[in-house]
Amino acid sequence: MRLYDTARQAVVPFRPGPVVTMYTCGITPYDATHIGHAATYLTFDVLQRRLRDRGHEVRCVRNVTDVDDDILRKARELGVHFLDLAAEEMARFDADMKALGLLAPYAEPRATSAIPEILTVIDRVLRAGYAYRSGGAVYFRVAADPRFGRISHLTREEMLALAAERGGNPEDPHKADPLDFVLWQPSAPDEPAWESRWGRGRPGWHIECSALAMRELGATIDLHGGGADLVFPHHECEAAQSEAATGQPFVRHWMHQGMVRLDGAKMSKSLGNLVFVSDLLKDWEPAAVRLAILGHHYRSSWEWDDRLMPRAADRLARWHLERPGSAVLEQVRAHLDDDLDIPAALAAMDEAAAAGEGVTEAARLLGIFPS
Repeated sequence: MRLYDTARQAVVPFRPGPVVTMYTCGITPYDATHIGHAATYLTFDVLQRRLRDRGHEVRCVRNVTDVDDDILRKARELGVHFLDLAAEEMARFDADMKALGLLAPYAEPRATSAIPEILTVIDRVLRAGYAYRSGGAVYFRVAADPRFGRISHLTREEMLALAAERGGNPEDPHKADPLDFVLWQPSAPDEPAWESRWGRGRPGWHIECSALAMRELGATIDLHGGGADLVFPHHECEAAQSEAATGQPFVRHWMHQGMVRLDGAKMSKSLGNLVFVSDLLKDWEPAAVRLAILGHHYRSSWEWDDRLMPRAADRLARWHLERPGSAVLEQVRAHLDDDLDIPAALAAMDEAAAAGEGVTEAARLLGIFPS
C-alpha cells in the first residue's frame, strides 16, 4: 500500500506492523454533522476496511473535543451546559455515522476525560524547556523547536495568517512570539475549570489530542489524520508538543482529507454553508449518500452539487446484481492500495457492472453494501 504523506509531500509506502494504530481528529460537538465531516470519516473508514482486508488489526481512535472555545461559545449562546450540548450533538453524530455504515472506532475518548493526562504532558513539556508561563497561562515556545513547520511546510507569514484565522490568537500580549500556542489557560468565570499547578483553568485545543492519542495508542502512532484545514495549526502544534514531551517521533504517516466546498467556499460551521448528513438521509438511501461522498479522491477539494445524489442513486441501482465478481474485487483492492484511489475503484465497478459482472464483494469492501 502507498499513501500520500503530508509531511514528506509524496506518495510513499505505508508498511505498518500487524497492528495498525490510527488517530483521526473527531468533531467538536456543537452542531450537526455536515458532509465535510462525513468525507473525512468515510475516507478513514475505507482505509481501515482495506487494512483489515489485508490482514491487519486496526486500532482507530477518534476523539471528541468536548471542551474548547467553539463549544463553550455555542453553549453560552444557547444558555445550556456545554456537556449537555455535547451529548445532544454526539447522539446526532453517532446516528449519522451509523447510518453511513462507519466501523465503530477502537476508542472515542472525550477531551474532558483526559485532564490528568493533559496536565502530565504539559508538565513534561515545561520540564523539557519547550514551554513557559505567562499571564496565568502556559505556552509552547515555538522558537525552542527548530523543526516546527515540518508537517505544513508553511512560511512564517503563512503560519501567522492561518493562526489568526483558526483561533491561534497571535495578538495575545502574553506570548513571547505570536506563533507560540497555549497549553493551559485561565478559564472565564462562566467556563469550566480544573485545578492545576499553574492555577485553575482549562486546556488548549492542541494539547487535548496529544494527551488522548498517547493515552490510547502510545507515544508513536502509525497514521494520524483529519481534514486538510487541521494541518496548521492543529497538527503542527500537536506534533511539536508531543515530541517535546516524549523525545520520540509522534506520527509515522500524516494523511489529510481535501475540503468540501459549497457555493465556492469551504463548507464550515462559521460560514453556515452546510449540507447536513441528516437532511440527505431523509430523502436518500444511506448507501447512496456514502457513495456520493466517496466519489472524489480524498486529497482533492471538491464542490457539493445537488446532482451528486441522483447520480449516486442511479449508480447504486446498476450495481444491485448478485453475480460473481472476483476480478473486479482484485482491481478495487489494487486501486485502494494506490493512494486510496476510490474514484478509480468505483469506475472499475461501473465497467464490471456494465459487462454483466457482479460487484457485490467490491461494494462490501468499500462499505457500500453491508458485510
